[in-house]
Amino acid sequence: MAEQHTKSERLRQHLVEVIDQGLEPHSKLPTERDLATEFDVSRLTVRRALDRLEHEGLVYRVQGAGTFVAAPRITKSVELTSFSEDMRARGLEPGSSVLVTETIPAGARLGAKLRVSPSDDVFHIRRARTADGEPMALEDSYLNPKLFPGLIDNVGSESLYRILETEYGMRIEWAEQSIHASVLEPDEAGLLGAPPFSPAFYVTRTSFDAQDRAVEYAESTYRGDRYHYELQIHRSR
Repeated sequence: MAEQHTKSERLRQHLVEVIDQGLEPHSKLPTERDLATEFDVSRLTVRRALDRLEHEGLVYRVQGAGTFVAAPRITKSVELTSFSEDMRARGLEPGSSVLVTETIPAGARLGAKLRVSPSDDVFHIRRARTADGEPMALEDSYLNPKLFPGLIDNVGSESLYRILETEYGMRIEWAEQSIHASVLEPDEAGLLGAPPFSPAFYVTRTSFDAQDRAVEYAESTYRGDRYHYELQIHRSR
């Protein structure tokens, strides 16, 4: 057992060196069978090495397709910041590509989130969010037109939170947020430049101002190979 563990660790270290020497993100690694043959080890040993690499965020697996090199992850702290603020804090240049701008009926679900009548209209803005030009997330934002007249005609690459604050005097103070594990559907994967059905985070957030008015409801899909969340957890006193 100890010898098998040593072989697994040696293989892991070799693969780390190969990745560090310049394999591009999303490059496909050799199959478990090919690695087992090349290094004269069992497939179980190979699987253990790949399990560790996946846990460390260096590779990801797509069922039926194989194992791929993961892009460097960007840590996402659970704090009330915009996407643009997150990226700049990590030395990356944020950007956006506007995919959809429309006015739609709120309906029961969005009406409840934004605290408006289901018959009221809401703005819908869908953007592909980038960091240093690389797609990172898809973001659907819904806002109350009565609070932000003309907003839908002025959305670009600038931070939406910044627009709300500078153009409308609306500062977001707190939010309710939920995070779920998910996968990228083929159309989402195409927009984000990632393999279909690869891991993703699905995040919903309702943001409020100091008067506890619902300012924005957003649904975001983040590439799981580029993001992870960190939380500080304290024992209650």
